[in-house]
Amino acid sequence: MPGPTVPGGAAVTPRPHPVPASVRAWAGWSWRTLVILAALAAGLWLVAALKVIVVPVAVALLVTVLLSPVVAALQRYARLPRAAAAGTALVLLLALVAGLLTLAGRSIANGITALWEQARDGFTQLLRWLSDGPLQLATDDLDRYVQQLQDTVASSGQQIASGALSVGVTVGHVAAGVLIALFCTLFFLIDGRRIWAWVVGLMPRGSRERVHQAGRRGWVTLGAYTRTQILVAGVDAVGIGIGAAFLQLPLVVPLAVLVFFGSFIPFVGAIVTGSIAVLVALVTQGWGSALIMLGVVLLVQQLEGHVLQPFLMGHAVSLHPVAVLLVVTTGSLVAGIVGALFAVPLAALVNTVVLYLHGHDKFPQLGTDDHVSIRAKGHPVLDRAVAAAAEAESEARAARAEPDAARGTTPGDSPVAP
Repeated sequence: MPGPTVPGGAAVTPRPHPVPASVRAWAGWSWRTLVILAALAAGLWLVAALKVIVVPVAVALLVTVLLSPVVAALQRYARLPRAAAAGTALVLLLALVAGLLTLAGRSIANGITALWEQARDGFTQLLRWLSDGPLQLATDDLDRYVQQLQDTVASSGQQIASGALSVGVTVGHVAAGVLIALFCTLFFLIDGRRIWAWVVGLMPRGSRERVHQAGRRGWVTLGAYTRTQILVAGVDAVGIGIGAAFLQLPLVVPLAVLVFFGSFIPFVGAIVTGSIAVLVALVTQGWGSALIMLGVVLLVQQLEGHVLQPFLMGHAVSLHPVAVLLVVTTGSLVAGIVGALFAVPLAALVNTVVLYLHGHDKFPQLGTDDHVSIRAKGHPVLDRAVAAAAEAESEARAARAEPDAARGTTPGDSPVAP
């Protein structure tokens, strides 16, 4: 094909670009990737700065997912209004958590004295083993090390005081977070549909329908994750609790409660809390019981890792166990315990939403029936959002049909160039 011409009529050969096309393509991808990473970093910084608000709202969402079936059952069978059903479900959950903590606290209060004495005896036996065992450490050296440790603790009064002050600030943040979480949970249960309708109404008109459907599927994923994680945590707590009771260890109930709450961090939580049970067995009954308890913890972990996580959790969140482990590790590195706790549900939510927006619907059975129930309950914001989305889709189809009609083809035909 001849190149452009100059006024004299001679053809001008275009000069090749000095940068190869592959390099230009890589450069374009590179700066766009850097912009995306910068936006993600800014978002993470904002979340960290507002963690006192973000974390309670995230907890409220998970609790709302858990309590929504209870609220629906109370409305259906007890004939309670929506607000009364939401308040009743929240009070029942608080009573259950308070009961577990009270039971664990009483067991700790009753057994902590004996456990402390056994721990002191175990420490004395450890010193004796260091003196008479293979290491053959002199008694004077051990006394010097113990004295150095005591001097270090005594000279760290200022650091301990500042640490206590920071703990006091943290306790205040936790109390404020609990109040925010309870307040948000109550209103999410009562007015969740209207809040979601307002969020959908903020989206551009053409994307409201897809955002609404993606949000519905993400909500189902969060519900499946929450119920499955409770089941997995219950199995871990029961298994390790039965092992501790069989060995007649002290503080069986607190250990089981600790394992239950720790298991909400996949893989890592149950291992850490199970190691506490092993330590209690070592302090109270010696190496034999500690090894047996270690075997029980490993057996429970094998059951979780090879049965519960792949089949139950993998089906609930559609994430490979390797992906779950990497996500938990990344979350813990970025945000500590909070990041490890919310890493898997966030990854599952993002996975479901992104797949739906790219044409892969994990829950095709949901369809669009939710629109009918929402309109029947009278949510005008979402009604306008759905109507606007349908109108935009009709206009887009009409715009695509006009060029086809001008060329004498139907919208479904594929015109052939002459």
